[in-house]
Amino acid sequence: MALKSSSADGKTRSSVQIFIVFSLCCFFYILGAWQRSGFGKGDSIALEMTNSGADCNIVPSLNFETHHAGESSIVGASEAAKVKAFEPCDARYTDYTPCQDQRRAMTFPRDSMIYRERHCAPEKEKLHCLIPAPKGYVTPFSWPKSRDYVPYANAPYKALTVEKAIQNWIQYEGDVFRFPGGGTQFPQGADKYIDQLASVIPMENGTVRTALDTGCGVASWGAYLWSRNVRAMSFAPRDSHEAQVQFALERGVPAVIGVLGTIKLPYPTRAFDMAHCSRCLIPWGANDGMYLMEVDRVLRPGGYWILSGPPINWKVNYKAWQRPKEDLQEEQRKIEEATKLLCWEKKYEHGEIAIWQKRVNDEACRSRQDDPRANFCKTDDSDDVWYKKMEACITPYPETSSSDEVAGGELQAFPDRLNAVPPRISSGSISGVTVDAYEDDNRQWKKHVKAYKRINSLLDTGRYRNIMDMNAGFGGFAAALESQKLWVMNVVPTIAEKNRLGVVYERGLIGIYHDWCEAFSTYPRTYDLIHANHLFSLYKNKCNADDILLEMDRILRPEGAVIIRDDVDTLIKVKRIIAGMRWDSKLVDHEDGPLVPEKVLIAVKQYWVTNSTSTH
Repeated sequence: MALKSSSADGKTRSSVQIFIVFSLCCFFYILGAWQRSGFGKGDSIALEMTNSGADCNIVPSLNFETHHAGESSIVGASEAAKVKAFEPCDARYTDYTPCQDQRRAMTFPRDSMIYRERHCAPEKEKLHCLIPAPKGYVTPFSWPKSRDYVPYANAPYKALTVEKAIQNWIQYEGDVFRFPGGGTQFPQGADKYIDQLASVIPMENGTVRTALDTGCGVASWGAYLWSRNVRAMSFAPRDSHEAQVQFALERGVPAVIGVLGTIKLPYPTRAFDMAHCSRCLIPWGANDGMYLMEVDRVLRPGGYWILSGPPINWKVNYKAWQRPKEDLQEEQRKIEEATKLLCWEKKYEHGEIAIWQKRVNDEACRSRQDDPRANFCKTDDSDDVWYKKMEACITPYPETSSSDEVAGGELQAFPDRLNAVPPRISSGSISGVTVDAYEDDNRQWKKHVKAYKRINSLLDTGRYRNIMDMNAGFGGFAAALESQKLWVMNVVPTIAEKNRLGVVYERGLIGIYHDWCEAFSTYPRTYDLIHANHLFSLYKNKCNADDILLEMDRILRPEGAVIIRDDVDTLIKVKRIIAGMRWDSKLVDHEDGPLVPEKVLIAVKQYWVTNSTSTH
């Protein structure tokens, strides 16, 4: 009696056949080598396997070394054999940011910074070409030198050196930009400024680990927090101060293009230990304190908010700021009213710096329960923020059972919190995720990363500074890589089955929500290494894999590396696409052996620049 196999069974059989061919191919490759060495017979079978189309591209080693540090040769890519080849975009697109394109932005209203928010191109206007690097592009300096120096060729824009000349932001010196560590509000340097903040905020003992810098400029605050083991997520709009975020990322500092406008910030509730505005030009008192309420949403109970610059100490500085006293006085009054409604306690005010602390729970804020001005948000999911309109409402604290309990759970000091069970897991607030499942995930990622390091021995040497995990889960990949030499942008896709970004932040890591059917909010060439775990399986039938891979190419540096982990059928399709993208790649087995359906695709982006025609 014949049995009918289901489509799922047929797919499984197809995958098993691929595994067998894959394994036999490698076996006969080795056997063929023995034959040539006089040790065996197998050349004819190996040749037959090769001619049958089996892909055994696992033997040649990829070159992960960089060859373009401090030089400016123009190099092109060899033509891919008989695959769909993606052509280079025109040279005018070297700094193209699809969802923050300047020309498109100017067609949107200017009120409430709407025109500076994300506005992505419709499908018919998407570029289907490779974004070129500018002529002379070189690999950035390694950290910590990159904190202070950026090659001019990588971001050839001098506007800031003129606009901010007296503020010690950035200086042009020959073929490099130098960042002296100054800023509008810290003329004595970022270190001295941070010392002043650290006299109030516990930055030295790991209590404060994650920070948000709104309107970050070139992110010197975040750059100088690094030595104190604090990780700042910095953002600034793509505006007249050309290349702010681009400079930040060239320096090796976490940053994205973003703005406080009408849309909620793409971060989870209770994410940051500290938030900061240094003359960031955000009208904090406007819209009934809506922007402060959004900061309150992402600020952890017990966290700190720092405001330096106008209107603080307006009585002394109004002339220097060239603003009417009455306007500044009213601005500060509105800020003070909003912070009282949020139940923040002012801890410090000296000179132009003020620091508030958020209460640890709602017990200390009983008075506001009866305040008619207190409008509490009604949503059941305060982390549902992607393209959601910002509201002038207060995000409620999680419930507590005592007056000294930290709402949402108390965190250990870093680095202990990196591998401790996060409160969102231990409390069971993520449906279906147990402590055992979380700890098993940690063990798996330690094993995966150990295998990655065997494939690419440069992974934790400082060669890769800016790293992105496109489908971060609990942040296990980033946790296993944790080092002063690098940082990981943990991206949680908006279509992920479970929202785990809050766990990522509770571990002392940083990340962001994003939908990979759209472009990421960053300049081209801003990441040294990109990791994608089952991303293409997740987005199957959601959007075009070509578009996701082209976006990966846009944000990856020349000679940057890619690690894609997925099932073998998916990776074979991905490998076929990237054959036309000027990437060199190889497919390798799961660390547990060739019979595991999950495989790993490793790739390196070739070095090429605009108008290049030759091969390196």
